[in-house]
Amino acid sequence: MFDLLMSADMMVPDPDAMTEKLVDKLGIHKHERWRQAFDNHPYIAHFLRVHKSLAVSPTRVEPQWHLDRPNPGDPLFHDFLESLKAFQGRHRPMITHSIVLAIHGDKFNALVQKLMERRLPFRMAQRTEEMPFDRLWLGVTPENPVYEPSVDGGLCIEIMPMEPLQMPADTFAQPPVQPRDPKPGDMIRVTARGFLVRDLDQTLRRCAANLDWEPSGAVQTLQEEGYRRARMGFSLANSATLDIIEATRWDSEAGVYLNSWGPGPYYIRIGVHGLEAKAEDLRARGTAFKWIEASEAVGGKPLIRIDPRELDGQLFEFEEC
Repeated sequence: MFDLLMSADMMVPDPDAMTEKLVDKLGIHKHERWRQAFDNHPYIAHFLRVHKSLAVSPTRVEPQWHLDRPNPGDPLFHDFLESLKAFQGRHRPMITHSIVLAIHGDKFNALVQKLMERRLPFRMAQRTEEMPFDRLWLGVTPENPVYEPSVDGGLCIEIMPMEPLQMPADTFAQPPVQPRDPKPGDMIRVTARGFLVRDLDQTLRRCAANLDWEPSGAVQTLQEEGYRRARMGFSLANSATLDIIEATRWDSEAGVYLNSWGPGPYYIRIGVHGLEAKAEDLRARGTAFKWIEASEAVGGKPLIRIDPRELDGQLFEFEEC
């Protein structure tokens, strides 16, 4: 249904400082041209890359924050954003401004028409000189800019056409582009974004009925991890998946997190070439992490889980890619 999970985002009070932490602690790539800020859209966002090629890794890592200033480009967004904070919990360590899904223009037009015909609540931002393209949020209307989960089951989804992203042509190559001569420990791509929900079946029913969007395969029950997982895939094979997770045990890591902070964004998982080499790189950076010898979450293979205290509560993981 959708083509790309555009970014694994995080709302943080100082996205510039978080960018420096991600560069220093994890080795993620930054560039001044990847920082976005507009006078008429008062926010700061960094669209960071784990691999410099967007064809190899089209899903970016996005620390961002919206400033408390007049927003002539989208005057409704402040109220909507406050409702998202309230929905997720203002003290939750990880909150999202939206799970941004990209879809090619013809499919975008058809989806918006379906939303209209199904009388589902959504809101579109006006097109501006800085952003002359469509952006759509689910579960909200212009006359009542307060998010509610009836459309997407609590996933806080934003949808935009693929074309404004100006992805390089080889992003769409078949077979998918692979990195050239990766070195041990090199990051390859963002492989998954986790998202905790209280009722996985209900979320999936709403995504299927309202968006015609279903998991890539059967729902998995991971006993050791203590959760059920549905993987929402995208037509771009190098895109990260959206892993929708329902905790099944209160004393699992997912269960403790859910019952401490509530549903919402969870891990950002990055695939690397040579996991042991990446562990050495993290040690050299002084970045604390846990080495999990065999994680059911990645098919029984090793997994690195970064200590969230290193990144102000953000949860990053590394797997062999």
